[in-house]
Amino acid sequence: MIIEIGIFDEPITRRNQLQEPFIKNYTINDVVKIIGDKPQLYTDLHVHMSKNNFDKTPFLAPFRSGNYTFLLILKGSITLQLNLITHTLESSEMIVVKPQTVSQITEISKDLEIISVSFTVDFIFKILLKKAEFDAIDFLTANSYPKLKLLKEEKETSIVLSKLLAKNNNADALLLPFRNEIIMHSFGLLLYHYGAIFKREYPNLEAHLNRKQQLTLQFLTILNDHFKNERSVKFYADCMHLTPAHLSKVLKEVSDKTASQLIDDAVIMEAKLLLSNPLLSISEVANELKFSNLSFFGKYFKKNTGVSPSYFRKNTN
Repeated sequence: MIIEIGIFDEPITRRNQLQEPFIKNYTINDVVKIIGDKPQLYTDLHVHMSKNNFDKTPFLAPFRSGNYTFLLILKGSITLQLNLITHTLESSEMIVVKPQTVSQITEISKDLEIISVSFTVDFIFKILLKKAEFDAIDFLTANSYPKLKLLKEEKETSIVLSKLLAKNNNADALLLPFRNEIIMHSFGLLLYHYGAIFKREYPNLEAHLNRKQQLTLQFLTILNDHFKNERSVKFYADCMHLTPAHLSKVLKEVSDKTASQLIDDAVIMEAKLLLSNPLLSISEVANELKFSNLSFFGKYFKKNTGVSPSYFRKNTN
């Protein structure tokens, strides 16, 4: 059975029209409240699983969201418009909804079961620092909205990875060792999983990056090659023929982090990996990362993590 959604079920006064925009802008937190979910550990990542949850969609009007969403249909069907283009998704089909897309749900079936994984651009930048990784998920920037028909095992993999994400991103769950790492790696696997299917089904899919996104990817590529030797924003800005201020402004808009913060993230990530190797002394780790002395490395590490390198090593091994 299909439920038709009346966008104008309730009368809208002229006063309300003047006060509220017709197309509302929602954050992930806004959507979480509307659908009645609990906030999860990472506020820029949310996994929603619904099973016959709604008699009608909680979204009665067109809306924009500032995040990506992987929408996978487990059972039933849903019809929605994305930038005025109508898509009907049935069991085992998924689609990527990109940031700032005008979305409008027009029909849902009573037996609808879905998994939606919503995440911000900033969350992607938390785990992807290599250009090769962005090449694998360029389907996120495609101009069109192609849907995927998943094979049985592909659907099962999507469910397993999404459930793993939901379990570990549950704010009420017990704090287990490596919880953050499990979230990051399972999210990365989900990206690669869908990316591989998109590459197979749409080998000529045209990706589109705006100028700021292109500059961000260029910066991350250079950063990946030089972060051990160069921690100066000016170095990266010079490589890209930009001023340090302009580079940081662009990166802040795209990733919500400045150039300096992204450089620190890359260095600290590498430092943590090296410190996890018991065969390396802390002094050798400092040398590997080209710090002038052990004291400077210790102060840098503590400033960015809140603990000393020796404390980190003692509590992670």
